[in-house]
Amino acid sequence: MRQLIQVKVGEYRPVVFLNQNDVPCKRGDVVIMEFDKGSEYGQVISAPNKVCATAVDQTVAGRIIRLATDGDLWQIVNNQMKSKEALETCQRKVAESKLDMQLVKSEYSFDCSKILFFFTAEGRVDFRNLVKELAKMFHVRIELKQIGVRDKAKIVGGYGICGRELCCSSYMKDFHPLSIKMAKDQGLPLNPSKISGVCGRVKCCMAYEFQVYREMSKTLPKMGQKITTQEGEKGRVINVDILKRSVVVELAEGKVQKIVFPQVNSNFEQVEKINLKK
Repeated sequence: MRQLIQVKVGEYRPVVFLNQNDVPCKRGDVVIMEFDKGSEYGQVISAPNKVCATAVDQTVAGRIIRLATDGDLWQIVNNQMKSKEALETCQRKVAESKLDMQLVKSEYSFDCSKILFFFTAEGRVDFRNLVKELAKMFHVRIELKQIGVRDKAKIVGGYGICGRELCCSSYMKDFHPLSIKMAKDQGLPLNPSKISGVCGRVKCCMAYEFQVYREMSKTLPKMGQKITTQEGEKGRVINVDILKRSVVVELAEGKVQKIVFPQVNSNFEQVEKINLKK
């Protein structure tokens, strides 16, 4: 069995599985690795004795060579300074070429054999001439990678309306599927300003408790459903509170009744009755 470990490649690239090769490293360590036909640096994000320790079905992207030395760390800082200059140069070339693209970030590989430019665009962009010009200027391999708005938020970073650092840029390894249905199933108001993140897409946190909400709602009536109360009165559900397991039913003659369902089964018990006139 291979001893695998998860490493975040560079600054803006994805998490990959690597062969540990008996290199003593722990979570948070910076390592040098063989990756994508060259040498790269990355940060260990898994515990070798727990996560992926004996995984056999994962795709291995490379192998760890050693822990980063002081000289390696200095080279990483120097590469980061060079990448800023490369980004400014590329931005000028994009403006001169009048290409419909927005550069986000740039990054040198650890061995300086290539530069990656990340950009967003509405559609496909023909940047072949731009790549040729940049290759002549920097004398290294050039890669331009088009990313989506969620990837842009992950790279740029920021804070959500909750006041915390964005989940995608702080600890999330990958993006998970999201949909408006998640907000609907959790009984949240479908207000774009409330359920959208800084990227303009549905917030990643919508998926955190989605399974719990879905399981809890299975034994509750749906909005608009017609039910019969214990007193035999028929009404229509006009509000559902999944966490409190309560529903509000509109009865005849403008009466409204709140019914709470117990946690153990789907048989409801009436705990509060409110008579209101419209």
